[in-house]
Amino acid sequence: MNKKRIRNIGCIFASIILSFTVVFFNAKQIPDTIFVRAGDAIQDNFFIKFTDSNESFNVSNLGCNKQFDQKVNVNLLGIFKVKTVDMKTIPSDIMLYPGGQPVGVKLNTKGVLIVALSDIETQSGKVASPAANSGLQIGDSIISINNQSINSAEELVSVINSSQGKESEILIERKGEKIQRKVQPVKCSLDNNYKIGLWVRDSTAGVGTLTFYDANSKKFAALGHPITDVDTGTILSVNYGQIVKSSIISVKKGIKGTPGELKGIFVDEDNMVGQIYTNTECGIFGKSNIPLKNDVINKPLKIALRNEIKEGNAKILTTIDGESPKLYNIQIQKLLSQNEPGPKSMIIKITDPILLEKTGGIVQGMSGSPIIQNDKIVGAVTHVLINKPDQGYGIYIEWMIKDLEASGK
Repeated sequence: MNKKRIRNIGCIFASIILSFTVVFFNAKQIPDTIFVRAGDAIQDNFFIKFTDSNESFNVSNLGCNKQFDQKVNVNLLGIFKVKTVDMKTIPSDIMLYPGGQPVGVKLNTKGVLIVALSDIETQSGKVASPAANSGLQIGDSIISINNQSINSAEELVSVINSSQGKESEILIERKGEKIQRKVQPVKCSLDNNYKIGLWVRDSTAGVGTLTFYDANSKKFAALGHPITDVDTGTILSVNYGQIVKSSIISVKKGIKGTPGELKGIFVDEDNMVGQIYTNTECGIFGKSNIPLKNDVINKPLKIALRNEIKEGNAKILTTIDGESPKLYNIQIQKLLSQNEPGPKSMIIKITDPILLEKTGGIVQGMSGSPIIQNDKIVGAVTHVLINKPDQGYGIYIEWMIKDLEASGK
């Protein structure tokens, strides 16, 4: 065999290995969770095959149960297993009214959230925080004390003071785990009350943007990201929450290094529009008392799964004055691969000259504004890039649909 033939064979083998490597890498990049419409076949090709344990898979063979979940193998050339992913189906006929209107959000936490620990002045001098000495940490939620539920800072103060210094059994929640701790209150010399040396928060309020409303279930979604405590960054658990009508009264324009802000007020605060049930990585979810529709797009739209979203032109529906949203032009610059639900699914850029002139780009309070492409809801605005106020992140709508289904009630 001459050198030329050997060289040609080597080139062929190198090309095969390179192609195999590229396909393998692409298969590895498939998200750990994929969404398909009930009744549709999962899309594959000659190189990448999706199979169940029986080595054949088609969603239409499994019915149209919107709660159906399935483990699916990703196979290279139908032979080599690359990974296993979670396949989740969504209803094929789901239609949602896009939001865009501002909503006032009021949230009371489950228990009280520890935001700081402090020393206590006593007759014998300053003593370290008894709570800290007992293992309580910033970000913990106090659920009960001596089997008595704690739902407000006032209740916490009352129960601790009534202990008269006796050791108290405290139930906390830390990152979803329930933990028992015993704390010995001490008497503060400044006001003669018994304390355990901590500061807590039991509620929050603000203005955000509605993402969508489901007329069939009466459920809604907003924000596209979680409500977190301003001091600890902890996602606030929901004991009771509500949304009310809101109106935007002014705009602080965003500039490089300083995010802008929509400033709004609650309208008819005593009349609750809807109740919040859950606060997740993907936004807030609940059930409305009235139809949450707007006059700009007063019809339900289909949703787009991530494989249907394209980089390029799109629009957002948002409100920067009053209570009525308007459509503004944006570009979806990059679609990101996500294995877990989260608010940073795509990079977007504001291109609309009117919106850029008035806000500088994406501003606080705009989170939740639905992103629309080809008459489908594809996601929602979530974050601004501090040094590039005209750019930011959006979340895939399928993540929000997933949490909407899980919100119950």
